[in-house]
Amino acid sequence: MTQSLQHVAQAMVAPGKGILAADESTATIKRRFQSVGVESTEENRRDYREMLFRSSEAMRRDISGVILYDETIRQKARDGTLLVGIISGSGALPGIKVDAGTKPLPFCEGERITEGLDGLAGRIAEYVALGAKFAKWRAVIEIGKSMPSYNCINANAHALARYAALCVTGGLVPIVEPEVLMDGDHDIDSCERVSEWLLKEVYAQLFYAKVPLEETILKPNMVIAGAKCPRQAGRAEVAERTVKMLKRCVPPAVPGIVFLSGGQSDEDATAHLALMNKLGPLPWKLSFSYGRALQAAALKAWSGKADRLAAGQKAFSHRARMNGAAARGTWTIEMERT
Repeated sequence: MTQSLQHVAQAMVAPGKGILAADESTATIKRRFQSVGVESTEENRRDYREMLFRSSEAMRRDISGVILYDETIRQKARDGTLLVGIISGSGALPGIKVDAGTKPLPFCEGERITEGLDGLAGRIAEYVALGAKFAKWRAVIEIGKSMPSYNCINANAHALARYAALCVTGGLVPIVEPEVLMDGDHDIDSCERVSEWLLKEVYAQLFYAKVPLEETILKPNMVIAGAKCPRQAGRAEVAERTVKMLKRCVPPAVPGIVFLSGGQSDEDATAHLALMNKLGPLPWKLSFSYGRALQAAALKAWSGKADRLAAGQKAFSHRARMNGAAARGTWTIEMERT
């Protein structure tokens, strides 16, 4: 099992490839569909994701894995092919979101804890049988007045470690996703401080849980100011601060780090990753696990219309190619215009 999971983890951060996060909950994808005037039916959700997964060139060239939602991992394409089979056929690995979302953390006003540990071992066994090779669990940390508290940091880090241990035991590579949100008016210094605190606590809890780091992937936020902060750092500063913070926190045994885009613009998410990869050599591979930053242009181009399928795939392929180049450190602004 150990050798197999290490192989999967390494494949997830194969050179020049990253992960497509297509695990939006039904509520989240409904909001995104509404933004382009598409009704969120099961059929439309299936058609949209099938469009992405059948973007053959992008999937083979730039995508190492796809994070799926519970509904999607069970769905079949229009021709009866399992969506998991389409992903595997492209050479990418199917993955699955296993957390149950966030709930208010008792006695910590404004803070949240991610739930879903109850029954997780059984769900992992089911997802392995459905073809999943890795999993994802997201913890959410907000910066604000008296936030985050130690209780929030500790509770979420502990849950991430328990999830990771259950995944490894059950045969899935765990993506560990501790996210410091971009919401709010905090400055970049606050983001760096909280991100370092959070990651150090996460790796302490992973150590206590005896999770083999070689069989895990980290999915963190970048070090970036809150969206409402009047001073936004330049791209080079974001890259430099993020790499500096990660070097303080992430053991070199971790095979790779795949960033979330966290509300950044498509181009910023790509540029930041490219600049970080130019700061090497680094102890781990740096790549992407983007949702909106890979999909927004494709969703708008498609807009639920069958005759716009090729346009949607073209938009997705372009963003995948840009981020694949960023993972290699070869992206340039000029490439965006080609």
